[in-house]
Parts: sequence; structure tokens; C-alpha cells
Amino acid sequence: MASPSGEPAATRPFAPFEWMIAWRYLRARRKEGFISVIAGFSFLGIMLGVATLIIVLSVMNGFRHELLAKIIGINGHIFVQALDRPLTDFVQLSEALAKVPGVKLVVPMVEGQALASSPSGANGVLVRGVREADLHNIDYVSANLREGTIEGFDTKGGVIIGKRLADSLGLHAGDTITLVAPRGAATPFGTAPRIKSYPVNGVFEIGMSEFDGTFVYMPLAEAQAYFNRADDVSVIEVYIADADQVDGVRQAIERGIDRQLMLTDWRTRNRTFFGVLKVERNVMFLILLLIVLVAALNIVSGIIMLVKDKSADIAILRTMGATRGAIMRIFLITGAAIGVVGTLAGLVLGLLLSWNVEAMRQFLSNMLETNLFPAEFYFLSRLPAVVDPGEVITVVMTAFVLSLLATLYPSWRAAKLDPVEALRYG
Repeated sequence: MASPSGEPAATRPFAPFEWMIAWRYLRARRKEGFISVIAGFSFLGIMLGVATLIIVLSVMNGFRHELLAKIIGINGHIFVQALDRPLTDFVQLSEALAKVPGVKLVVPMVEGQALASSPSGANGVLVRGVREADLHNIDYVSANLREGTIEGFDTKGGVIIGKRLADSLGLHAGDTITLVAPRGAATPFGTAPRIKSYPVNGVFEIGMSEFDGTFVYMPLAEAQAYFNRADDVSVIEVYIADADQVDGVRQAIERGIDRQLMLTDWRTRNRTFFGVLKVERNVMFLILLLIVLVAALNIVSGIIMLVKDKSADIAILRTMGATRGAIMRIFLITGAAIGVVGTLAGLVLGLLLSWNVEAMRQFLSNMLETNLFPAEFYFLSRLPAVVDPGEVITVVMTAFVLSLLATLYPSWRAAKLDPVEALRYG
């Protein structure tokens, strides 16, 4: 039945016959094999593009999460340093800081650089002088002790070193490590280096190569004497309950402590590092999104060829009463089905690989007999992955939108096709 304008009466959008015809077009016959190949490559391209995006974003989120947890877990969140006079009153100041709301732990510390050596080699290290009670409360050290013990740390006069440093110097708990500081005792001939040997009381491993390979923990009193500190400390590190609430705690410290202090936080000290991670993540997202875009363009070419091949069928449908809208929806369903199914398959593949990325890395490393994730280059000893539901939804919706947009033009061309010319050239 025709409308007053001469057009066939419009059917209900996305009626069952439109789905039926679209499904028939997706099942290519032998003579339409080339179209089927294009549709297959489009499906694979979208699936791999979505999966790759999810995996890469999850791994980069894992990097940021692991690095952030380790950096602020072993280094603290707010750093208090002196401005007007040395921190000789660090005991009283630490007690005052511990009373600030939101503060979980306060660690006065002496820091200094030295050269660590053994009969097996030498390495530059960062010596950190802390109290035994504070070292017990630094979970990333006390909970990851691989050899030895922290008990008696203040009285034994030894040090605790990282696992990678111990391996590079061939040391174990009970061995002796020699530390050389460039600025030692003053002599008539100038400042002489200070050389002293210490027993290794323990070996820790937190899984971050930079810390495991450079940190040496020494009793606070011994560190003050070793680095010529006159009963003061170089910094007081403040650990808070929630690292994201650092601004509020920092303001509370400024209001509650009546002394000239210089306060910095973990964001300021690591701004460049985490800024680079954020830029890399955004650039990788845009680059990998091109894979999905190329696959969507394959849908365009595939549907255009399908329209050309089915021009006679389109003419017959038009003469039988199908509206232009119905023809457009048929090819819209055909093209969108490739994109939707490819996106869903990529979602499942990406989530499965993201949840098992470390197992895959170990499998490939064993199969290829090489280390695909060297800790000295990537800071971490394992490949982390954290799936962010919000990012996954963004990737899936972006792929859906690109797939739908890719089908609009060829579907519109199919709807505009003149039945007479379609029968003549079909």
C-alpha cells in the first residue's frame, strides 16, 4: 500500500523481515566469497583493536598503581624539612605531627649517599637512618624481609639492604658490607672519606628494582654519626591514611605546627614521572584507536561492495513495497553486526588476557628462553594489570560508535539507489 506521496507505506523500524534479510546478507554464498573475506577481516580488526586497547590500558594502569603504591609506601606522603634551624627537636616535632588528624606514621630520617662494596663488587646506594620502631611500621620493608630480622636493629649496629643490592654484591644476612661516604672526618689535609663496615642484619625485597638495588637502612643514631649530623635529621617523612587527601593534611600541619618548615608531598617529588606515564597512556590510546578506525573503514568498503552486489535485490525489495528507510536499516544492521560482534569478542579477549597477562609473560619468556620484562628497565619484577571498568566502557562505546558511523554512508547509498537503474546494472 502506497502513501499519498507515492512512497510505499513505512513499516515498523527494525521489523523482523529487516533482520532476516540482513542476516541472509551476512551469510555470504560462494560467489560472494570476497565480500565475506572483507567482513571477516573487519571483524578481526575490530576484535584485535578493542582487545589491544583494553590490554594496553590495563597494563599501564597496573604500572601506575604498582609504582604509586611502592613509591609512596616506602617513601611517605609528606616530607618535612627545616628552614630556619636544623631539626634537632625532631622527637618533639614528630610527636606533634603524629597528633595531626589523618597522619598514620611519622618517621624522622637521616639520608645520605654512599658507595657500598664487598669482595664481589661495588654499587652506589642511598643510606637511610631510621629508628627500629619506625622500620617495623614501614610495611613495605618489614613485611617483605627475605633474610635476617629487624629485631635488635638499633642495638646490633648492622644494616638492612635490598635484595637486588645483595645479589649484585653477593651478600646474605650475616655477611659484611663496607660503606664509603665522600664526606667524612675533617683533617689538616681536607675532608677524608669515611669508610666503615657493617654486618648485614636483613635483606628485603619489595619488587621495585630502584629501591631493592639502592636502599640501605641503618640505625638512626649510627647514621647521624656516619654522616656528621649533630643530633638532627635531614627529613621527617609523614605517612597519611589516604594519599589522595594530602592537601588537607598538609594544611592541617601548616596550621598546627608553630615553626618554619618546608613541606613537599609525593605528587611534587614524582610529578615528572607520573606525568610521563599519563602522556604515554593517552598517546597509546590514540595510536591503538587507529586499529579500530581502520577496521571500521573496512566495514565501509565491505558494505559498499555488498550494496553493489545486491543492487538487483534492492530493486526487487523496493518494488515489493520496502521503503528507503527499511533498505537503509537492513544494511545498517548488516554492517553494525560486524562491529558489535567484533567489539564484544574483543572485550572478552581483552579481559581474559588482561587478567592473565603475567602468566602469559612467564609462558612466553620460558618458551622463547628470554626475559621479556627485565626489572632493571621497567622498575617492577612482574607485569601488572589493573582493569578499569570506566576505561573498558569507554573503549567499547567508542568501538560501537565507530562501527555504527562506518555503516551510515553505504546504508544511505543503498537507500538512495534507484530501482530502475539497479535492475539495469544489477
